[in-house]
Amino acid sequence: MNQDILIRIFWIVMVPFLFVALIIPFIKKIALHVDAVDIPDKRKVHVKPMPRLGGLGIYGGFLLGYMLFGQHSATMNSILIGSFIIVLTGVVDDIKPLKASTKFIGQIIAALVVVFYGNIVLKDVSAFGIYINFSILSYPLTVLFIVGCINCMNLIDGLDGLSSGISSIYFLTIGIIATIKGSVGLDFVLTFVMLGSSLGFLVHNFYPATIFMGDSGSMFLGFIIAVIALLGFKNVTMTSLIIPLLILSIPILDTLFAIIRRLLKGESISTPDKFHIHHQFLNRNFSQRTTVLIIYLINLLFSFASIVYVLKNRSLGYIIYGVLLFIVIIFVIKTNIIFDHETLSKKKKAIKK
Repeated sequence: MNQDILIRIFWIVMVPFLFVALIIPFIKKIALHVDAVDIPDKRKVHVKPMPRLGGLGIYGGFLLGYMLFGQHSATMNSILIGSFIIVLTGVVDDIKPLKASTKFIGQIIAALVVVFYGNIVLKDVSAFGIYINFSILSYPLTVLFIVGCINCMNLIDGLDGLSSGISSIYFLTIGIIATIKGSVGLDFVLTFVMLGSSLGFLVHNFYPATIFMGDSGSMFLGFIIAVIALLGFKNVTMTSLIIPLLILSIPILDTLFAIIRRLLKGESISTPDKFHIHHQFLNRNFSQRTTVLIIYLINLLFSFASIVYVLKNRSLGYIIYGVLLFIVIIFVIKTNIIFDHETLSKKKKAIKK
């Protein structure tokens, strides 16, 4: 591998990392000053008030990294405008919670900017030997994809270091694939800038956290993850758009399970609860730290499978994906992530009586 590329990667990662790690203590003070504090309740895991707005630090690292290592373009302009809308929406929500519908509108507007101004559109996809051309559906599907990624990262942000760690694994994996395949375009720069930014925040966010990223951070991470996936697909950094989705299997599956679970209960899909993947591990008496590390490990296995599939051996990639899918199915059966087995058992006993 070219030594110059490795040196460039080092600085692209290191500068945002140091910037975010150093600026977070100041953002903590700002969060406390404006009362952007997450108060514990029966649904949350933390037991003491925690400053939010950590997303501002991550966003700051992103902006600094772009200014130093990125190049000006209409595409990048759209990403900057869209990300500003997302972060602004998240900051307002971190200070004074917004309605879900209001946040959704902000997400839609940010996605529309990227799609129509930046022309970042998912026109077709080739995955596992199957080719699909989306034609006129490309625009709504791309908007849906971006908004979906935003909300996936928002929902998974339930434990110290979870969202920032999963995001770091994603950026690292995409970065490895892009580097080995020789892609050094916009997606390459953004990937490593975001790797440094998310790791810099993780210094303060891993258990025991001293600050939360808040919606300003989780929504921004989801937004930029979606954009990088679309850019990578467009520039053939990966063999298909499916690969970044598989790297994000944990947050995507967690979101899917939450939707199914709430629909089965007759609840709104936006209704908060304590049945997410991380809650299932906590209910089995794993500590927060251990739970997060287990989820990291699962995510790393999906990332390893993706790297093997793209760069080495597709058949072996299929096998690893299959094994991981089997583990997920067992996990669903054995936990309450979709069905509340205790409630169902009580109902069966009541019917028998």
